[in-house]
Amino acid sequence: MQDVVENNILRFWMTKMVDREHGGFYGRIDGREVLHADAEKGAILNARILWSFSAAYRVLGKPEYLEAATRAKDYFIGHFIDREYGGVYWSLDYKGQPLNTRKQFYAIGFAIYGLSEYARATGDREALDYALQLFDCIETHALDHEYNGYIEATGRDWQPIADMRLSELDANFPKSQNTHLHIIEPYTNLYRCLREMQAASSCDYVPAIGSVLPIMVSVPQETIDRVGAALRNIIGIFTDRILNPQTHHLDLFFEMDWTRGAGHLESYGHDIECSWLMHEAALVLGDPVVLAKMEPIVRQVAEASAKGLRPDGSMIHEANLDTGHVDDDLHWWVQAENVVGWFNLWQYFGDEQALGRANSCWEYIKTQLIDWENGEWHWSRHPDGTLNTVDDKAGFWKCPYHNSRMCLEIIERGRRL
Repeated sequence: MQDVVENNILRFWMTKMVDREHGGFYGRIDGREVLHADAEKGAILNARILWSFSAAYRVLGKPEYLEAATRAKDYFIGHFIDREYGGVYWSLDYKGQPLNTRKQFYAIGFAIYGLSEYARATGDREALDYALQLFDCIETHALDHEYNGYIEATGRDWQPIADMRLSELDANFPKSQNTHLHIIEPYTNLYRCLREMQAASSCDYVPAIGSVLPIMVSVPQETIDRVGAALRNIIGIFTDRILNPQTHHLDLFFEMDWTRGAGHLESYGHDIECSWLMHEAALVLGDPVVLAKMEPIVRQVAEASAKGLRPDGSMIHEANLDTGHVDDDLHWWVQAENVVGWFNLWQYFGDEQALGRANSCWEYIKTQLIDWENGEWHWSRHPDGTLNTVDDKAGFWKCPYHNSRMCLEIIERGRRL
């Protein structure tokens, strides 16, 4: 895993995706290895790059990862942050000018995830301050005080918009499992970061590579408590609203009052990803009552996701039970989350079958998805085994986050065993 994350994934992004003319990182390399230097630069991609290199530096300690992470942080703060209204732009043009200025809370969540990870890795107060500002944006503009939960999107000025979809592939509903999943993830990381900084009582501020200035950082207890309360609330949203108690799958789309929308959909990749992210949230929160409630749910959701497993260890994407349509492409991100989810069940519950599933999927990844010649992973393979070269190698939705996180999670968990 360490060889893959360093020599296959991160090296690809450092050698092929750094935009030395306009700053930050390029927006796209297509599935046939062609660089599109004029492609738009998405907030999600850039926040995920920030997370990946920050986490790599924290876990592996190599200065080149700090350099890449700092490049990502500086570009993100300098270009994606909306100085007038707050929040982050959805996308920029290739020169770094705002292109789509809508406020998608999924993207703001990833910005918190990347910035809080940089703060964890370096002690950088600037990154932490921006993460907390964006946390306030979500709590102020997305939280539904009547029915609870978080809406999908607003306009640049936080006013309502009719089309709240995350992408053209999504249904247009005001709430979704996917956005909540990627809010629980950064809230967990932000809370962990604040607790770590409080415990350390000091940190290193990194204004530029090679200039490390030790300073004392005071983390107000009120701030920690506020983030902890939001984390506790969203854990409850998953267990009480998003989880389908009959099927143990996670429903995908909802009206404001949590009426399920878009029919009976099952997303196996999101199920297995959510199983370990919900568990992580409960572990980081540290409340034994919440953890006791969560532990059986973690196992139930993971086992429900096994409906998407194939005999070779890979996992298909999703199914629509109303229409009978099954998306059985084998996506890179689903396989990465499949490995971590089953490893988590083995690590915490001693499930030997789960460890076998994780290992089988890892073998599938190594032989079928990793591009050993050009670097990074292919988007997917089709059910008949043919390679998908239509979708991007790196792009708006194709990032180093799912696969690098899989590797770094297994490395860190292995150290603790």
